[in-house]
Amino acid sequence: MKVLISDKMDEAGIDIFRNQEGIDVDVKTGLSPEELKKIIGEYDALAIRSSTKVTADLLESAANLKVVARAGIGLDNVDIDAATKKGVAVMNTPGGNTITTAEHAIAMMMSLTRNIPRGTASLKAGRWDKKLLQGRELFNKTLGVVGFGNIGSIAAGLAKG
Repeated sequence: MKVLISDKMDEAGIDIFRNQEGIDVDVKTGLSPEELKKIIGEYDALAIRSSTKVTADLLESAANLKVVARAGIGLDNVDIDAATKKGVAVMNTPGGNTITTAEHAIAMMMSLTRNIPRGTASLKAGRWDKKLLQGRELFNKTLGVVGFGNIGSIAAGLAKG
């Protein structure tokens, strides 16, 4: 099976493919849509992140393609209907970055509540605007979570702590 990895991916992820018997891996990142279209017919599988756009036009040139694997949650860069019509399976890694995303959301809330961006800007400008940087405490505050899927439920659990 011939696999094309068309987006930047951590070496550990690439090694997962390389260490499988019977899989031949090519890593070609930064391809234009036209360049990708010219070579996609050689591959059985396409591994992407968010840069590569798997369009109906691209899929027309993908004579041997059997699967598109997205290293991430969203599939908004893949034309799922066109892939389905062509018999190409589309998959993602829904749990891949949920904890990281939830932690980042909590970190951003804390950063804004404590005026960290304003403090950073103040320091970079050669000032220390202490009176403008009072911020608020999160103690005894209520967090509203819109969407209680994987990320929302993890963020709620982190906030509870």
